[in-house]
Amino acid sequence: MNKEIRNNYGKLLDIIRPCGRAVVAFSGGVDSTLLAYAAVEALGRENAICVTARALCFPAREQKEAAEFCEAQGIRHAIVDFDELGVAGFAANPTDRCYICKRALFTKFMAFANEEGIDTIFEGSNMDDSFDYRPGLKAVRELGARSPLQEAGLTKKEIREILRGLGLAAWDKAPLACLATRFPHGEEITAEKLVMAGKAEQFLYERGYRQARVRVHGTGSLVARIEVGAEDIARLAAAPERLEIGEYFKSLGFKWASLDLSGYRAGSMNEPL
Repeated sequence: MNKEIRNNYGKLLDIIRPCGRAVVAFSGGVDSTLLAYAAVEALGRENAICVTARALCFPAREQKEAAEFCEAQGIRHAIVDFDELGVAGFAANPTDRCYICKRALFTKFMAFANEEGIDTIFEGSNMDDSFDYRPGLKAVRELGARSPLQEAGLTKKEIREILRGLGLAAWDKAPLACLATRFPHGEEITAEKLVMAGKAEQFLYERGYRQARVRVHGTGSLVARIEVGAEDIARLAAAPERLEIGEYFKSLGFKWASLDLSGYRAGSMNEPL
Protein backbone atom coordinates (compact mmCIF):
# COMPACT_ATOMS: atom_id res chain seq x y z
CA MET A 1 0.00 0.00 0.00
CA ASN A 2 1.61 3.26 -1.11
CA LYS A 3 1.67 6.41 1.01
CA GLU A 4 -1.32 8.09 -0.66
CA ILE A 5 -3.53 5.02 -0.31
CA ARG A 6 -2.39 4.54 3.29
CA ASN A 7 -3.25 8.17 4.06
CA ASN A 8 -6.71 7.81 2.50
CA TYR A 9 -7.39 4.73 4.58
CA GLY A 10 -6.06 6.44 7.70
CA LYS A 11 -8.45 9.34 7.13
CA LEU A 12 -11.35 6.89 7.00
CA LEU A 13 -10.28 5.21 10.24
CA ASP A 14 -9.97 8.60 11.94
CA ILE A 15 -13.57 9.44 10.98
CA ILE A 16 -14.92 6.13 12.28
CA ARG A 17 -12.90 5.79 15.49
CA PRO A 18 -14.67 8.44 17.64
CA CYS A 19 -18.04 6.72 17.08
CA GLY A 20 -17.29 4.00 19.62
CA ARG A 21 -19.86 1.52 18.30
CA ALA A 22 -21.65 1.29 14.95
CA VAL A 23 -23.97 -0.75 12.77
CA VAL A 24 -22.81 -1.02 9.14
CA ALA A 25 -25.44 -1.35 6.40
CA PHE A 26 -23.68 -4.13 4.51
CA SER A 27 -24.62 -5.19 0.99
CA GLY A 28 -21.42 -7.10 0.29
CA GLY A 29 -20.45 -4.70 -2.51
CA VAL A 30 -17.16 -2.88 -2.98
CA ASP A 31 -18.00 0.18 -0.88
CA SER A 32 -19.66 -1.52 2.07
CA THR A 33 -16.89 -4.12 2.20
CA LEU A 34 -14.28 -1.45 2.84
CA LEU A 35 -16.60 0.27 5.31
CA ALA A 36 -17.18 -2.94 7.26
CA TYR A 37 -13.50 -3.82 7.34
CA ALA A 38 -12.53 -0.31 8.45
CA ALA A 39 -15.24 -0.24 11.15
CA VAL A 40 -13.88 -3.44 12.66
CA GLU A 41 -10.30 -2.16 12.56
CA ALA A 42 -11.23 1.23 14.04
CA LEU A 43 -13.76 0.07 16.64
CA GLY A 44 -12.96 -3.58 17.31
CA ARG A 45 -15.03 -6.66 16.45
CA GLU A 46 -17.15 -6.33 19.57
CA ASN A 47 -18.24 -2.81 18.58
CA ALA A 48 -19.07 -3.19 14.87
CA ILE A 49 -22.07 -5.14 13.57
CA CYS A 50 -22.92 -5.65 9.90
CA VAL A 51 -26.59 -5.81 8.96
CA THR A 52 -27.85 -7.05 5.59
CA ALA A 53 -31.38 -6.92 4.23
CA ARG A 54 -32.95 -10.09 2.87
CA ALA A 55 -35.25 -8.86 0.11
CA LEU A 56 -36.32 -9.62 -3.46
CA CYS A 57 -34.49 -6.55 -4.74
CA PHE A 58 -31.09 -7.78 -3.60
CA PRO A 59 -29.47 -10.50 -5.73
CA ALA A 60 -29.19 -13.81 -3.86
CA ARG A 61 -25.50 -14.19 -4.66
CA GLU A 62 -24.79 -10.82 -3.04
CA GLN A 63 -26.50 -11.89 0.17
CA LYS A 64 -24.49 -15.12 0.15
CA GLU A 65 -21.20 -13.33 -0.47
CA ALA A 66 -21.98 -10.81 2.29
CA ALA A 67 -22.47 -13.65 4.78
CA GLU A 68 -19.29 -15.40 3.62
CA PHE A 69 -17.20 -12.23 4.01
CA CYS A 70 -18.42 -11.60 7.55
CA GLU A 71 -17.79 -15.22 8.53
CA ALA A 72 -14.27 -15.13 7.08
CA GLN A 73 -13.47 -11.85 8.88
CA GLY A 74 -15.09 -12.86 12.17
CA ILE A 75 -17.58 -10.00 11.97
CA ARG A 76 -20.97 -10.30 13.64
CA HIS A 77 -23.58 -10.35 10.88
CA ALA A 78 -27.31 -9.84 11.26
CA ILE A 79 -30.00 -10.41 8.63
CA VAL A 80 -33.11 -8.22 8.54
CA ASP A 81 -36.09 -9.35 6.44
CA PHE A 82 -37.43 -6.53 4.32
CA ASP A 83 -40.61 -6.58 2.21
CA GLU A 84 -39.98 -3.75 -0.20
CA LEU A 85 -43.14 -4.47 -2.21
CA GLY A 86 -45.14 -3.94 0.97
CA VAL A 87 -43.81 -0.38 1.35
CA ALA A 88 -46.48 2.11 0.26
CA GLY A 89 -45.61 3.69 -3.09
CA PHE A 90 -42.62 1.50 -3.91
CA ALA A 91 -44.19 -0.87 -6.47
CA ALA A 92 -45.52 2.04 -8.56
CA ASN A 93 -41.85 2.87 -9.23
CA PRO A 94 -41.95 6.68 -9.10
CA THR A 95 -38.80 8.72 -9.69
CA ASP A 96 -38.26 8.91 -5.91
CA ARG A 97 -38.62 5.11 -5.48
CA CYS A 98 -35.13 4.87 -3.99
CA TYR A 99 -36.06 7.48 -1.38
CA ILE A 100 -39.20 5.53 -0.43
CA CYS A 101 -37.26 2.26 -0.17
CA LYS A 102 -34.22 3.62 1.66
CA ARG A 103 -36.32 5.43 4.22
CA ALA A 104 -38.26 2.25 5.05
CA LEU A 105 -35.14 0.07 5.02
CA PHE A 106 -33.00 2.33 7.18
CA THR A 107 -35.89 2.75 9.61
CA LYS A 108 -35.63 -1.03 10.10
CA PHE A 109 -31.85 -0.80 10.44
CA MET A 110 -32.26 1.94 13.05
CA ALA A 111 -34.69 -0.21 15.02
CA PHE A 112 -32.11 -3.00 14.98
CA ALA A 113 -29.39 -0.60 16.12
CA ASN A 114 -31.59 0.68 18.94
CA GLU A 115 -32.14 -2.89 20.15
CA GLU A 116 -28.36 -3.24 20.30
CA GLY A 117 -27.98 0.06 22.16
CA ILE A 118 -26.09 1.61 19.23
CA ASP A 119 -26.66 5.17 18.03
CA THR A 120 -24.58 5.22 14.84
CA ILE A 121 -25.42 3.66 11.47
CA PHE A 122 -22.94 3.73 8.59
CA GLU A 123 -23.81 3.38 4.92
CA GLY A 124 -21.50 3.07 1.94
CA SER A 125 -22.09 6.01 -0.41
CA ASN A 126 -18.87 7.39 -1.90
CA MET A 127 -17.93 10.68 -3.57
CA ASP A 128 -18.89 9.46 -7.05
CA ASP A 129 -22.47 9.01 -5.84
CA SER A 130 -22.71 12.78 -5.46
CA PHE A 131 -22.83 13.14 -9.24
CA ASP A 132 -25.67 10.69 -10.00
CA TYR A 133 -29.40 10.84 -9.29
CA ARG A 134 -29.51 9.33 -5.80
CA PRO A 135 -32.77 10.19 -4.00
CA GLY A 136 -32.00 7.46 -1.46
CA LEU A 137 -29.23 9.63 -0.03
CA LYS A 138 -31.85 12.16 1.07
CA ALA A 139 -33.55 9.47 3.18
CA VAL A 140 -30.22 8.40 4.64
CA ARG A 141 -29.46 11.99 5.67
CA GLU A 142 -32.94 12.58 7.11
CA LEU A 143 -32.64 9.50 9.33
CA GLY A 144 -29.20 10.51 10.57
CA ALA A 145 -27.14 7.68 9.06
CA ARG A 146 -23.54 8.58 8.27
CA SER A 147 -21.53 8.02 5.08
CA PRO A 148 -17.88 7.78 6.22
CA LEU A 149 -16.55 7.08 2.71
CA GLN A 150 -18.02 10.36 1.51
CA GLU A 151 -16.83 12.15 4.63
CA ALA A 152 -13.31 10.94 3.83
CA GLY A 153 -13.68 12.16 0.25
CA LEU A 154 -13.11 8.70 -1.23
CA THR A 155 -13.99 7.89 -4.83
CA LYS A 156 -14.79 4.39 -6.11
CA LYS A 157 -11.31 4.18 -7.69
CA GLU A 158 -9.64 5.05 -4.38
CA ILE A 159 -11.84 2.56 -2.51
CA ARG A 160 -10.76 -0.21 -4.88
CA GLU A 161 -7.11 0.78 -4.42
CA ILE A 162 -7.42 0.59 -0.64
CA LEU A 163 -9.14 -2.80 -0.78
CA ARG A 164 -6.39 -4.08 -3.06
CA GLY A 165 -3.75 -2.75 -0.70
CA LEU A 166 -5.48 -4.56 2.17
CA GLY A 167 -5.45 -7.79 0.19
CA LEU A 168 -9.25 -8.04 0.00
CA ALA A 169 -10.65 -9.75 -3.10
CA ALA A 170 -13.59 -7.34 -3.31
CA TRP A 171 -11.27 -4.72 -4.88
CA ASP A 172 -11.99 -6.21 -8.32
CA LYS A 173 -15.67 -6.96 -7.78
CA ALA A 174 -18.09 -5.80 -10.46
CA PRO A 175 -20.53 -3.08 -9.32
CA LEU A 176 -24.04 -4.19 -8.48
CA ALA A 177 -27.21 -2.34 -7.68
CA CYS A 178 -30.59 -3.38 -6.34
CA LEU A 179 -32.82 -5.09 -8.89
CA ALA A 180 -35.40 -2.30 -8.71
CA THR A 181 -33.04 -0.25 -10.90
CA ARG A 182 -33.80 -2.60 -13.81
CA PHE A 183 -37.23 -1.04 -14.46
CA PRO A 184 -38.11 2.29 -16.10
CA HIS A 185 -39.65 4.76 -13.67
CA GLY A 186 -43.42 4.56 -13.81
CA GLU A 187 -43.57 0.87 -14.79
CA GLU A 188 -44.87 -1.33 -11.96
CA ILE A 189 -42.40 -3.50 -10.07
CA THR A 190 -43.71 -6.95 -9.18
CA ALA A 191 -42.24 -9.97 -7.44
CA GLU A 192 -42.44 -11.93 -10.69
CA LYS A 193 -40.46 -9.35 -12.65
CA LEU A 194 -37.82 -9.03 -9.91
CA VAL A 195 -37.30 -12.80 -9.92
CA MET A 196 -37.07 -12.83 -13.73
CA ALA A 197 -34.46 -10.08 -13.77
CA GLY A 198 -32.45 -11.75 -11.01
CA LYS A 199 -32.43 -15.16 -12.72
CA ALA A 200 -31.55 -13.63 -16.09
CA GLU A 201 -28.56 -11.76 -14.66
CA GLN A 202 -27.41 -14.81 -12.72
CA PHE A 203 -27.46 -16.78 -16.01
CA LEU A 204 -25.16 -14.20 -17.61
CA TYR A 205 -22.94 -14.04 -14.52
CA GLU A 206 -22.45 -17.82 -14.53
CA ARG A 207 -21.34 -17.61 -18.15
CA GLY A 208 -18.55 -15.20 -17.35
CA TYR A 209 -20.17 -11.85 -18.10
CA ARG A 210 -18.52 -9.82 -15.38
CA GLN A 211 -20.62 -6.71 -15.86
CA ALA A 212 -24.20 -7.27 -16.95
CA ARG A 213 -27.61 -5.71 -16.43
CA VAL A 214 -30.96 -6.98 -17.65
CA ARG A 215 -33.29 -4.00 -17.97
CA VAL A 216 -36.96 -4.96 -18.08
CA HIS A 217 -39.39 -3.01 -20.27
CA GLY A 218 -43.13 -3.42 -20.77
CA THR A 219 -46.23 -4.16 -18.76
CA GLY A 220 -47.65 -7.14 -20.64
CA SER A 221 -45.19 -8.63 -23.12
CA LEU A 222 -41.87 -8.06 -21.38
CA VAL A 223 -38.66 -7.13 -23.16
CA ALA A 224 -35.24 -7.89 -21.64
CA ARG A 225 -32.70 -5.27 -22.71
CA ILE A 226 -29.25 -6.70 -22.00
CA GLU A 227 -26.32 -4.45 -21.16
CA VAL A 228 -22.83 -5.97 -21.00
CA GLY A 229 -19.34 -4.47 -21.04
CA ALA A 230 -18.13 -3.23 -24.42
CA GLU A 231 -15.60 -6.05 -24.53
CA ASP A 232 -18.39 -8.65 -24.32
CA ILE A 233 -20.86 -7.29 -26.88
CA ALA A 234 -19.43 -9.24 -29.83
CA ARG A 235 -19.29 -12.42 -27.79
CA LEU A 236 -22.92 -12.19 -26.70
CA ALA A 237 -24.09 -11.32 -30.23
CA ALA A 238 -22.45 -14.42 -31.76
CA ALA A 239 -24.13 -17.79 -32.14
CA PRO A 240 -24.57 -20.12 -30.32
CA GLU A 241 -24.23 -17.85 -27.23
CA ARG A 242 -26.89 -15.44 -28.48
CA LEU A 243 -29.35 -18.22 -29.21
CA GLU A 244 -28.83 -19.97 -25.85
CA ILE A 245 -29.32 -16.74 -23.93
CA GLY A 246 -32.41 -15.88 -25.96
CA GLU A 247 -33.99 -19.28 -25.33
CA TYR A 248 -33.29 -19.15 -21.60
CA PHE A 249 -34.73 -15.64 -21.29
CA LYS A 250 -37.89 -16.78 -23.08
CA SER A 251 -38.18 -19.69 -20.65
CA LEU A 252 -38.23 -17.13 -17.82
CA GLY A 253 -41.21 -15.37 -19.38
CA PHE A 254 -39.63 -12.64 -21.52
CA LYS A 255 -41.32 -12.19 -24.90
CA TRP A 256 -38.19 -10.72 -26.46
CA ALA A 257 -34.53 -10.35 -25.52
CA SER A 258 -32.44 -7.55 -27.03
CA LEU A 259 -28.80 -6.46 -26.81
CA ASP A 260 -28.12 -2.80 -26.04
CA LEU A 261 -25.33 -1.77 -28.42
CA SER A 262 -24.29 1.08 -26.12
CA GLY A 263 -23.18 -1.51 -23.57
CA TYR A 264 -23.28 -1.38 -19.79
CA ARG A 265 -23.85 2.00 -18.16
CA ALA A 266 -24.32 2.43 -14.43
CA GLY A 267 -27.70 4.00 -13.71
CA SER A 268 -28.84 3.92 -17.34
CA MET A 269 -32.48 4.01 -16.24
CA ASN A 270 -31.78 7.49 -14.87
CA GLU A 271 -30.71 8.82 -18.28
CA PRO A 272 -34.22 10.13 -19.12
CA LEU A 273 -34.15 12.13 -15.87
